[in-house]
Order: sequence, then structure tokens, then C-alpha cells
Amino acid sequence: MTNAEERRGPWVRKSTKVAYENPWFLVRHDDVIRPDGEPGTYDVIETPGPSVFVVAMTDAREVVFVRQHRYPTNMATWEVPGGNSDGEDLLDAAKRELEEETGYIATSWTPLGSWQVMTGILNEIAHAFLAQGLSRTGREQQKEDGIFDMRTVPFRDLAALIKNQEIYDGQSLSALLLASIHLEIPLIKN
Repeated sequence: MTNAEERRGPWVRKSTKVAYENPWFLVRHDDVIRPDGEPGTYDVIETPGPSVFVVAMTDAREVVFVRQHRYPTNMATWEVPGGNSDGEDLLDAAKRELEEETGYIATSWTPLGSWQVMTGILNEIAHAFLAQGLSRTGREQQKEDGIFDMRTVPFRDLAALIKNQEIYDGQSLSALLLASIHLEIPLIKN
């Protein structure tokens, strides 16, 4: 390690101001001292709470997916149910998201783990849950979120759908990976 590398420290926030805010996120503009000791700026997106994602699995080992149109990318995607916890208990938020997006409830819930969403610009932490013992309530609220389709996919078929980019939402991929590890069902077979 060189002397210059040894001198590098953490980022230091000198001042901050809110550049934009709405009910779903805010953008914070910070004046900083960079790790190299030079002044700079950094914009950070903050969300009101962590997010939750649900790998809902039927008794036949099929995963429930919703299809919705995403405005930022102008694309329709297959995703596991999920969203912001809105400050709720994480498990309660996961239960709410599952029922709102799919009309399913579950009798068994297992926390799978968490991950940092986009560490370069966003402060959000995501949490995944495995939901099993599913039954339908018919109380989904899909239209509000732009959900226009739903399907189940056998866990063993997920790798092919991921490879073909039929499933390519980053949050869903992360949640599915954690489910694969927990269930000891490899997504990719050697």
C-alpha cells in the first residue's frame, strides 16, 4: 500500500440539504470531503424504510410472480411480490405486500436475509422472506401498482427464465438467490 492509499479515509459530510422530496423518497445533496481528501459533492436517495420481497412458494414448489409495467424503464417485468415497508414491522409489511399484489396469504414465514440495494446512490436495505402454506383470499389490489398478470413457475425452471432474461429484476434475483440457499435448491446445476 502506498502512502497516498494509507491517507485515504472515509467520506466526510460537511453539509447537507434536501434537493427534492416526495412521499416515496428524497434526494439529499451533500458537500463532502472525498476519501482522497479533496472536496466534492455527493447526491444520495433516501427511502422512508427498508423494502421487503417475498418468495411465495406453493406446495408444488412453484414460485408466485407478478408482472407489472415499470415506469422508469418503460418495461414490463416478472417480479416476486414486494415493496417498501413504510415503517411497518418487516414481516407485517411482507404479509401485506404478498396479499396486496397476489391475493395470497401464507401460514409459514421464514426470513431469508437482506442486502444493500444500490450502495452507490441509495440508502435502502432490502429484506427477503419465504412464504409457504399459501391460500388465496381474492383481496389483491393489483391495478394500483400496475400489475396486470400473475403466474407460478416451478423452482427448477427459474434458471432458464433468468438466463433468458424473462426474470431480470434485481430485487427478485436477490430474493431468489437467498431462497435457493435457504432451501438448498440450486438455481444453477453443474
